[in-house]
Amino acid sequence: MTSELERYYRILELELGATLEEINQAYKDLVFVWHPDRLPKDNLRLQNKAQEKLKSFNEARDKLRSLRDKQPTPSYSPPHHTDKSSSTHAYSPQANSDLSGKDFSRANLSNRDLSGRNLSYANLSGSNLSDTFMHKVILRGADLSEANLFRANLLLADLRDANLRSANLIGADLSGADLRGADLTGARIRSGDRLLVKLIGAKLAGAIMPDGIIHT
Repeated sequence: MTSELERYYRILELELGATLEEINQAYKDLVFVWHPDRLPKDNLRLQNKAQEKLKSFNEARDKLRSLRDKQPTPSYSPPHHTDKSSSTHAYSPQANSDLSGKDFSRANLSNRDLSGRNLSYANLSGSNLSDTFMHKVILRGADLSEANLFRANLLLADLRDANLRSANLIGADLSGADLRGADLTGARIRSGDRLLVKLIGAKLAGAIMPDGIIHT
């Protein structure tokens, strides 16, 4: 069993006994590097290699996280009572992938791994999702108004009919995301004339763009 664990740590390029935070960060970094969408589509050798890499990363992360999950950890950390001026809560969603309809308004979810979670129709208004990993997350109909999605990884995310009004999308990666019917009115996606959001392969039919024009 020990040799098997060592193999999982090696796959994620970690030292034996790395923390859960280190495991999640290593996973995000490696998926970012090896995601097939970032590689030439016509290079089948690299595409196949990337798919195998992702499978091994997922297996290693899931195995290591399952061991950590056996240790009791709080699913929610309330704000310190001494800081009464702060209205931002620090949530840590449980491993349960179904978080649909949950209220995470103004929650601090920065740097979390929410990949594959179901957050459809969840309230994430005003939340901090900067640098959060949300590969294939389901955010259909979710309220992300005024949310901070700075450098968030939303590869292949389902954002159909989502409310992204006045959200900060600077540096976000929305490659392959489904934004059909989403409302991006007033969302920050540019610095001057420079587009600072990755939208390669994104579905935008019917989406209301930041300038209020409906994409056709």
